[in-house]
Amino acid sequence: MTQTALPFDTARAAQILSDAASGADDGDIFVERSRSESFMFDDGRLKSAAYDTAQGFGLRVVAGEATGNAHAAELTEAAIARAAETAAKAKRGYSGTLADGPTPANRRLYAQIDPTETPDFGAKTNLLAEIDAWARAKDPRVVQVSVSLAGSRREVDILRPGGEAMHEIRPLVRLNVSVTMEKDGRRESASAGAGGRAAYDEWIAPGRWKALVERALKKAATNLESIPAPAGEMEVVLGPGWPAVLLHEAVGHGLEGDFNRKGTSVYSGRIGEQVASKGVTVVDDGTMDNRRGSLSFDDEGTPTQRNVLIEDGVLVGYMQDRQNARLMGVAPTGNGRRESYDAGIMPRMTNTYMLAGEHDPAEMVSSIKRGIWAVDFGGGQVDITSGNFVFQCTEAYLVENGKVIAPVKNATLIGHGPTALSQVSMIGNDFAMDDGVGTCGKAGQSVPVGVGQPSLKVGGLTVGGAG
Repeated sequence: MTQTALPFDTARAAQILSDAASGADDGDIFVERSRSESFMFDDGRLKSAAYDTAQGFGLRVVAGEATGNAHAAELTEAAIARAAETAAKAKRGYSGTLADGPTPANRRLYAQIDPTETPDFGAKTNLLAEIDAWARAKDPRVVQVSVSLAGSRREVDILRPGGEAMHEIRPLVRLNVSVTMEKDGRRESASAGAGGRAAYDEWIAPGRWKALVERALKKAATNLESIPAPAGEMEVVLGPGWPAVLLHEAVGHGLEGDFNRKGTSVYSGRIGEQVASKGVTVVDDGTMDNRRGSLSFDDEGTPTQRNVLIEDGVLVGYMQDRQNARLMGVAPTGNGRRESYDAGIMPRMTNTYMLAGEHDPAEMVSSIKRGIWAVDFGGGQVDITSGNFVFQCTEAYLVENGKVIAPVKNATLIGHGPTALSQVSMIGNDFAMDDGVGTCGKAGQSVPVGVGQPSLKVGGLTVGGAG
């Protein structure tokens, strides 16, 4: 797909930005033009079909710790001039030296395509109906099916003072299946989803969507047989892949540069310290091909990279945008992200994961005296300052003396991020990334992310349940 020309003179826009950023530390114009679509098939019918387009720009002037942000949905030179006048007020007599811009990234980690173009409307809606019918026919206990499909094309241009420019198209798609089963008057629901930065082709292939349906059916059927979760402090084995959302929330956010610069993270000032068990290595990597959390360059134009955050249990780095990196005297890491053109830049995760170890997952489960094997997770919450977290398990099993006793319902995992990392006693050899469904929220902004890990055995977590 070819680049769409901007509807204003980029040389003039760059000059306006240069004038506004004179005497500041940094500045840029972020231009976004996007198309998105979503379809929901629910209760045996097409419930909704939405198509949306948006465009706009955000102009930013950074002076020390102050940032002037102005934005508009109007892509004109006049609107840029008005925004520059507003954003420049952040300087307020500040006298700085404009930082060198990021080195442009020539690589592209995903195809420059528009997922909303193909297949056509009829093919997409017929697919959802086919998935619904197949799921219902697969198991007579199914009483409800919901299927959603979403895709977007986000075209991004970043202009720097002096005229440097970066451009790319960022595709994103996702397919999600949710089922409800009933047995003897009891109902249980489960879901499965997948996606990434690509066309729909991979995820709408029969083999792929049938695997998602079967996973959702298996989880729902398992939960129909579940017993109330026990409560108390016990050993927990976390499954591979998506359960790394606990790592993302309980540890990852605490390693973002803004929290550490301000001293509000439990990891502030702890570079070089042992913060996790030996063998624990945590990475944030925005360079993985076609992954949901990947970016060829971040929303400031800095090329993404593979950033080691914790190495063999030792804290070695934070995730940085340009402003926090400059104020902390370190290099930016390609983690400057924004939800859209009208949002501010913050250091955010991309694809965050823990490296594999050497233990067999079956060995890890069989080593539990009394505890929980948590295979899949739902939502969770974390307090960045304290590091305390709470997570809901959507598929988990009670294990006693190394034997899986029964699936459990309504199990929650309660703990403290740094403590949990220091109590990792076994690391599996079954590393996996999630299926491409993660969305991260921070300060009211949501961005797509990825997570991954091998199976992990953690001691001393509190399991909340029925008792």
